[in-house]
Amino acid sequence: MSSSAMKKKVLLMGKSGSGKTSMRSIIFANYIARDTRRLGATSKTKQNLFKSNSFLKDVFANCNLKKNLHFLLTLVDVEHSHVRFLGNLVLNLWDCGGQDTFMENYFTSQRDNIFRNVEVLIYVFDVESRELEKDMHYYQSCLEAILQNSPDAKVFCLVHKMDLVQEDQRDLIFKEREEDLKRLSRPLACTCFRTSIWDETLYKAWSSIVYQLIPNVQQLETNLRNFAQIIEADEVLLFERATFLVISHYQCKEQRDAHRFEKISNIIKQFKLSCSKLAASFQSMEVRNSNFAAFIDVFTSNTYVMVIMSDPSIPSAATLINIRNARKHFEKLERVDGPKHSLHMRMR
Repeated sequence: MSSSAMKKKVLLMGKSGSGKTSMRSIIFANYIARDTRRLGATSKTKQNLFKSNSFLKDVFANCNLKKNLHFLLTLVDVEHSHVRFLGNLVLNLWDCGGQDTFMENYFTSQRDNIFRNVEVLIYVFDVESRELEKDMHYYQSCLEAILQNSPDAKVFCLVHKMDLVQEDQRDLIFKEREEDLKRLSRPLACTCFRTSIWDETLYKAWSSIVYQLIPNVQQLETNLRNFAQIIEADEVLLFERATFLVISHYQCKEQRDAHRFEKISNIIKQFKLSCSKLAASFQSMEVRNSNFAAFIDVFTSNTYVMVIMSDPSIPSAATLINIRNARKHFEKLERVDGPKHSLHMRMR
């Protein structure tokens, strides 16, 4: 990992079985929803390492187990991963096992280690949990530890597995849960999302969360707006290349579907996975009908761009040239330690 990388610590927490590891695998590890059924609990995943990893066997064969209990617990109940997101931005994701023993340990012996220097806390609730009171107790304990160790952290709550709720009850149940969580979170601000691995809501939630972590997002949006206006696009979307999460957009015309970004993310990512199974790589796509043309293309080393055009007088070749000409400017914007001035782009 480069020493110049800007690391952002993200805690992913919630009771065992709430769906944390499944959603992380879909967003960051290219799983599809049905494949997550074979994933075990985070603790079980870690315990398998002890059976197969000779290094760990050697460590514990030559140490006092009681003396190194803290080290053992840290390995078992927290799964660490580093996800390079945009340029130098790296998400240091801590997927914390949710078994009762582990949760209690987070608030005692591991309190400082877990909750220090946190940028974002993501707490996942199983909407059908039969232990709601205990879930809320653990959540409040997390908030107390965050206030003590990382008071500036942003807090997100995902009310998960909403697909299990009857469709005509989803709005009401989510609203009630959201009100409870916002009340319990005070004095911290809490943003709530309803999610399911089976639809676009998961992408909407994670796009919103990651958006909060991009250090130069305002500058990125300003340049995206300039780009859209110069090429006379109806709308321009910027996707992170690996996850296909929407990280920025600009629209000149109102669109009817409020969930279109997440739907596009889901569809294109599934298409990319289909390509990879055939040993092919997804580079670009053009979709055209009598009302509009949509162009999806590699933009920078870390992003894809989607451009929507409705003016039939603008040929496809001109739009593709403009996308190509804008690439070098947006490459500069991804360097978080780069110049902060706005870029002026000249298009053909």
